[in-house]
Amino acid sequence: MIERYTRPEMGKIWTEENRFQAWLEVEIAACEAWAEQGVIPNEDVAKMRENAGFDVERILEIEATTRHDVVAFTRAVSETLGEERKWVHYGLTSTDVVDTAQSYLLKQANDILRDDLHRFKDVLARKANEHRYTLMMGRTHGVHAEPTTFGVKLALWHEEVKRQIERFEAAAEGVRAGKMSGAVGTFANIPPEIEASVCERLGLAPAPISTQTLQRDRHAHYISTLALIATSIEKMAVEIRNLQKTESREVEEAFGKGQKGSSAMPHKRNPVGSENMTGLSRVIRGHVQTAFENVPLWHERDISHSSAERIIFPDSTILLNYMLNRFTNIIDRLTVYPENMKENINKTFGLVHSQQVLLALIDYGMTREEAYDLVQPKAMEAWETKVSFRTLVEQEENIRKVLDKETLDDCFDERHHLKNVDVLFSRVGL
Repeated sequence: MIERYTRPEMGKIWTEENRFQAWLEVEIAACEAWAEQGVIPNEDVAKMRENAGFDVERILEIEATTRHDVVAFTRAVSETLGEERKWVHYGLTSTDVVDTAQSYLLKQANDILRDDLHRFKDVLARKANEHRYTLMMGRTHGVHAEPTTFGVKLALWHEEVKRQIERFEAAAEGVRAGKMSGAVGTFANIPPEIEASVCERLGLAPAPISTQTLQRDRHAHYISTLALIATSIEKMAVEIRNLQKTESREVEEAFGKGQKGSSAMPHKRNPVGSENMTGLSRVIRGHVQTAFENVPLWHERDISHSSAERIIFPDSTILLNYMLNRFTNIIDRLTVYPENMKENINKTFGLVHSQQVLLALIDYGMTREEAYDLVQPKAMEAWETKVSFRTLVEQEENIRKVLDKETLDDCFDERHHLKNVDVLFSRVGL
């Protein structure tokens, strides 16, 4: 991933240096497990733990000849050891190391993403409570419907993030798997106890059964989950983009001193952060197809997935880490304009209260059809003439004679839309 979207902590996980370090951890853990079984002398394992190392440039130099990165790695490590070098990679096959180390790296990445998700959830919770009763226009099909509150909108997002955290934990657990089962998964040259010991040392769970590889449905589920989280962020970002339109300007991304919105138009203040979320979400979703294509490997293993995973795992975790941090800060620093929200509610001449009038007529005794046929013409007239909907309702004799002023006052009371806000917040734990 390009540096522009790479945060240092996550980027460090996916460096070549750290990838080879993970391989080395797996190799040494395997030797320690063999020592527990009485196969490798403890003194040899101690020497390996103390002295084993590698040089990335040397690995690449050897790989230019071997054209096999794991062989190049084990040879480079062996060059740093004495007689104990014979135990390097003992009983293992390449993917015992590569897949287990990859799970170890994903575990590190997931620890970061987990913290990101919970911070995002907490910021949404705080902002939702801050605007619990901030009335704004609710829109369906892009058209004014009935009032809601900005806090309710944020509470909805908060609940969605809670669901995403549940999905994330399930997907993260799926890729927290290691395997040390040999060339075709039968433990022919390595006992299951080695696998169990290595996985325990690395904080992984042994796959119940595998071939030479961990099965890639795990990883397809994982990348799909990251993409789903990114898509939720995009959904929220698109809402901010729409609410920042000049025609409504109900919210606005923070605009820093010295920030510029356009090279040509000095007045511009654009939702560039939210637009950035939309673009990056597309990239992560694109990796889902690749992850699915990696599932049907040939027989007990092929290597078609390897090249793709060198891209999609680092890129997806790096991008989601960036998205979560940037969008959390966007929400945290978001400027909200309650007065503009109020003004926008009033732009439709009171039409947002049409359903209350309809229901009041039904409560009086009219059929739904009778009530609808009385209210709709007045609503359409308000649209066309820009006259107050209440004024037109009061002028309609068949409505006026059954709904008194007190009833109409109640129908047109905006507090009607706040009466169950606390119930909603309670239901989502806010």
